[in-house]
Amino acid sequence: MTQLSNKYPLEERTAKFGEDIIKFCRVLKVDTISLPLISQLVRSATSIGANYMEANAASSRNDLDMPKDYFNIKREIV
Repeated sequence: MTQLSNKYPLEERTAKFGEDIIKFCRVLKVDTISLPLISQLVRSATSIGANYMEANAASSRNDLDMPKDYFNIKREIV
């Protein structure tokens, strides 16, 4: 297995990955079967960078755990 170069920071690499997937999807043939698959591929590929940026912006471990705590509280109320 080849080691990836750390020439670019991970944030830039994830952004470039999302952009490359979008460019790739633009050349695909769109039909009733491929449209939902293409849409899911674009959403998945671009969410990698968004999730990475959000995790980096968290100021503490508690910020990262907030959604889990939020949903547990929400479930108890309902």
